Amino acid sequence: MFSRRLKSLTPYVPGEQPRDRSYLKLNTNESPYPPSPRIEAFLREFDPALLRLYPDPWSLNLRRKMAGKYGLSEDHIFVGNGSDEVLSFVWYAFFDGRYGRLLFPEFTYSFFPVYCDFYEVPYRRIPLRPDFSVDLEAMIENGGEPSCGIIFPNPNAPTGVALELDRIRALMDRYPSDRVVVIDEAYVDFGAQSAIGMIADYENLIVTRTCSKSFSLAGLRLGYAFGNPDLIRALFTTKDSFNSYTVGRLTQSIGEIAMEDEEWIAEKTSRIVETRTFFSDALHAQGWEVLPSRANFVFARKTGLSGQYIYETLKNRGILVRYFNVEGIRDFVRITIGTKEDMTRLLEETPRLCCTET
Repeated sequence: MFSRRLKSLTPYVPGEQPRDRSYLKLNTNESPYPPSPRIEAFLREFDPALLRLYPDPWSLNLRRKMAGKYGLSEDHIFVGNGSDEVLSFVWYAFFDGRYGRLLFPEFTYSFFPVYCDFYEVPYRRIPLRPDFSVDLEAMIENGGEPSCGIIFPNPNAPTGVALELDRIRALMDRYPSDRVVVIDEAYVDFGAQSAIGMIADYENLIVTRTCSKSFSLAGLRLGYAFGNPDLIRALFTTKDSFNSYTVGRLTQSIGEIAMEDEEWIAEKTSRIVETRTFFSDALHAQGWEVLPSRANFVFARKTGLSGQYIYETLKNRGILVRYFNVEGIRDFVRITIGTKEDMTRLLEETPRLCCTET
């Protein structure tokens, strides 16, 4: 009854979205702030009768808004139903195991191996450097073996550690130009450097983004990609071979509005960065190790406490953080940055953790 492909899959497990009680949710990197008030005003005036019509399958108006915001033309931009879907199309269009394994960091997005299994792409996890940064030099060398592509987030997750553009440019200069390099910038607006400006220099570079984090639209599902027009056409070919209408009419309209309200986005991301600094400094003062984050979360551990214990104890006290039961990062927890009041509440609980593990 079931295909060979299905039997081989181990699905990705997303962060908890609990229904059993009310929690302080610091586990899935959602924004603590609402989206632009312009979106609320738009929704109050939106005519539901428009939903009887199919949306524009190419999201042209939205792509033009993005083009204006990012200084590109619309033929350099692809739009999809969340960045996970965009990355799925990237996998199908560009990563072919006949040319070697796909390379990505040892600790990164948990769904990368899932996509490799889904599309039957062999892969290799490249260990992080001692400072937990992505080791681009090791990816280039790859033990002397060819690879079918490279993908990594910048900043990386769950670490939050970011790479400077000079290291990324060094990678692009040395990596074969007939293999695609993909950089996911889901968290770049919280203090990292974007590689979008490098697209004109490298025809094999794809940069992906999401509206879930800095735009406060995780519930909307809207992602996008930048690249040279040939790569973008390949993504549209993939999409249109799967589902022509992936991005709904309402989603496209809200995305257009979100792209326009740059002042709102800048103010909210700046506030999250300030809270991240406050929270990181406070954890350091309590004796925690906190990796230097350029994202809307921190990755932290406390000597003598297991990550599982921290996660379970905080959950029992009504606070959700993210724990990864993976060798090498098992003692860390990933903590989303909420409001300053949210983080102050957590800081009231963290000193008590040290006194209760047995």
